[in-house]
Amino acid sequence: MTSRIIGRTKECAILKNRYDSDNAELIAVYGRRRVGKTFLIKNYFKDRLDFYTTGIFHGTRQEQLMFFNSQLREFSGLPYPLATSWFDAFDQLRQHIMSLKKDRIVIFMDEFPWLDSPRSGFMKAFDLFWNSWASGQPGLKMIVCGSATTWMISHLIGARGGLHNRVTCRIKLAPFDLAETEAFLKAKGIAWNRYQIAEAYMIMGGIPYYLQMLQKGYSLSQNIDRMFFSENAEMRDEYGFLFRSLFKDASIYRNTVELLSRKAKGMTRAEMMSALKMPEGGNFSQVLDNLCNCDFIRKYSAFGKKERDVMYQLSDFYTLFFLKFVKGRTIHDEHLWSNMIDSPERRSWNGYSFEQLCLHHIPQIKSGLGISGIQSSVCSWSSTASEDHKGGQIDLVIDRRDQVINLCEMKFSSAQYEITKKYNDEMQERKELFRHTTRTRKALYLTMVTTYGLKPNMWSGMVQNEIVLDDLFREDR
Repeated sequence: MTSRIIGRTKECAILKNRYDSDNAELIAVYGRRRVGKTFLIKNYFKDRLDFYTTGIFHGTRQEQLMFFNSQLREFSGLPYPLATSWFDAFDQLRQHIMSLKKDRIVIFMDEFPWLDSPRSGFMKAFDLFWNSWASGQPGLKMIVCGSATTWMISHLIGARGGLHNRVTCRIKLAPFDLAETEAFLKAKGIAWNRYQIAEAYMIMGGIPYYLQMLQKGYSLSQNIDRMFFSENAEMRDEYGFLFRSLFKDASIYRNTVELLSRKAKGMTRAEMMSALKMPEGGNFSQVLDNLCNCDFIRKYSAFGKKERDVMYQLSDFYTLFFLKFVKGRTIHDEHLWSNMIDSPERRSWNGYSFEQLCLHHIPQIKSGLGISGIQSSVCSWSSTASEDHKGGQIDLVIDRRDQVINLCEMKFSSAQYEITKKYNDEMQERKELFRHTTRTRKALYLTMVTTYGLKPNMWSGMVQNEIVLDDLFREDR
């Protein structure tokens, strides 16, 4: 893997700003597992790291302290004895820091939540270390990193005890967007067109760890067959480990995302609780918040609906793909993805996943529409069938302050998309139904988001705005 940092322009600017400050900094970096947090910190600071350690998954206190000790010996060059407690360990770290004659000192503790093993006293010791000494050391940069986003938010960023408001900078590392994904693949020597890159994104999202597994010289279909469907497929066991590594009660989280995978539109909290037979007064709201924080699901509101009516939708591309095509499949076919290239099941998945890709690139869509500087809100809209109409749904509605609403239709195709008379009539019906049910007086612009644009015909002129795949590859500045 190249050691050059791809993308991450905003994050690197933040790290530079905090590194250059004369104050002690406690920097929390968090985000979905495999998103590249460790890579970013290690490669940004490189030889400026003065100490590094990492938590061990399900490691005991003794195991964590042993690795901490070996790292301290390596960075200091001194034979520090094995600490018997975290209080002793942080005191040794303090001694190491004091011995360094530098204006800037960088300490990096990775997988921070895993260090907090049961009854280890880790957080009490860290609290004392930071509040009693480290926070008063000018130029000290303490970077803590964790994939267990729930833990990072509740125990550190949103801590209510001694660490309350002690984090001086938080960085939530998001997956790559399409532009960063393209740059990453080019750095690997993979020469795919943007259609193929988009389809790869619709399978794995912008997760660097997954993208790194792609091999140049092979088509996307060949890569997916190898990674998901071959005898030793690398990505088959990833699903179970993801949840075990992030959540203590992994089963309720898996059950929730698997339920949502069967409901393309999404579900309300009440609908999920009923389907999962969850009791009222439990911690299900926390489960949903945790899944949102880890970028597995998204929370969205429908046009004109209240907060209690919010919907939850599965939005993690890898999870969507795995549950659709891998989990529970009884027929073993090492070339499944290649053999499904023209299947209705794959075409249906293409359409839905492209909608999700668009929802992950709202800033790029707004930029393509030329409305980046206009205040707007993004939502969906649906209307159930009645005696007066057959109902309708629009997955992306951009409600603008300049008295315009973009009603967006998203279509994934291998050539220019051709609007038929039937489809034009359906769009016009939805548009008028939207106006009738919402009672809006704003101008309604039919907007098409497609891969290669619209094929000109007598109905294409009914569309006010077009966004194409190239627009989604714009850099989000």
